[in-house]
Amino acid sequence: MNLIGEHTDYNGGLVLPVGIDLETRVWLRFRTDRMVRGASREHGEVREKLDAPPTGHWLDYARGVARELVSDGRIPARGFDARVETDLPVGAGLSSSAALEAAFALALLSAAGSPIRSEERPALARLCQRAESDFVGVPCGLMDPYAVLCGRDRCAILLDCGSEEAASVEIPGDIEIVVFDTGVTRELREGGYAQRRDECERALEQAAVALARPIESLSSLRPGDLGAVGGRVDPIVFRRTRHVVSENARVREFAARIRAGDRGGAGKVLFASHESLRVDFEVTIPESDALVEDSRDLPGCLGSRMTGAGWGGCTLHLVSAGSAEAFSAQLATRFEARFERAPRHWIAKPAAAASVLETSP
Repeated sequence: MNLIGEHTDYNGGLVLPVGIDLETRVWLRFRTDRMVRGASREHGEVREKLDAPPTGHWLDYARGVARELVSDGRIPARGFDARVETDLPVGAGLSSSAALEAAFALALLSAAGSPIRSEERPALARLCQRAESDFVGVPCGLMDPYAVLCGRDRCAILLDCGSEEAASVEIPGDIEIVVFDTGVTRELREGGYAQRRDECERALEQAAVALARPIESLSSLRPGDLGAVGGRVDPIVFRRTRHVVSENARVREFAARIRAGDRGGAGKVLFASHESLRVDFEVTIPESDALVEDSRDLPGCLGSRMTGAGWGGCTLHLVSAGSAEAFSAQLATRFEARFERAPRHWIAKPAAAASVLETSP
């Protein structure tokens, strides 16, 4: 789950994801042919050849990872049987696809007798990103697979998606993270996400013209550059640019405030992030806006924002330790009064990176 830093990853910027204690589990064994058979408790059984083109089923994520590992010479070019179970809500902005890819990557390597070393995990995260982008067809960033594969217990990862430099930010024990699912799922392969990426590409081109210098990424811009860019680029493009530049600054500030023990200041940064996503990037929905706004005056609430790409999914709420259950009950009541349905919600506990489980189905 990303604490802050939304739509900055594919713009070469800063993100602050944290592993959480929801799980995707894969049991796997190789076959002697090239058939891939996957059984999901949640989504049924799918069969497809390893080398077949993508079909739009969930098994594409597994086959994409397998094809990348075969190409790298890490596993044999054989099919496999797999069973999958997960308690992650799909389409809720909690990295369910990255969790699936990472689980399959670790299971395939383990079954092939090629376990992954800790120093190889960043490269494995890049492999999972390629599988989703090149095979599945979702133009994702590095953040999600990196967080799933490289996280540390009780810590978020301050990741520079341009340089891939990373540092740990310990989550203090006197705060808790509450997650609310809006109940509105989104599909990244549909228009909104790709459109925002296209708009950011246009923003990069137009900003370079306005500043009369090459620009490596939108994240290389600083707040002082916005004055020179504004008025000389398309208004929509400018708002997208302003979000990326300001969001990178908010990631730095949030991490600094958490490290300094300034819980209230960190919470205000979360509220500001949501407002930028609502106004400048235009990816929030009425349900996420209501959850954030209705949480402001509840006892124990430090800050809130949507998390994930937007157009649905979840909100996260930073609350004082010991107040999470009462906070959740009150916010759920307010949501149900507005939308006439009870929202799914839970307390998310920071967790360590994905690992191999020596067990049987």
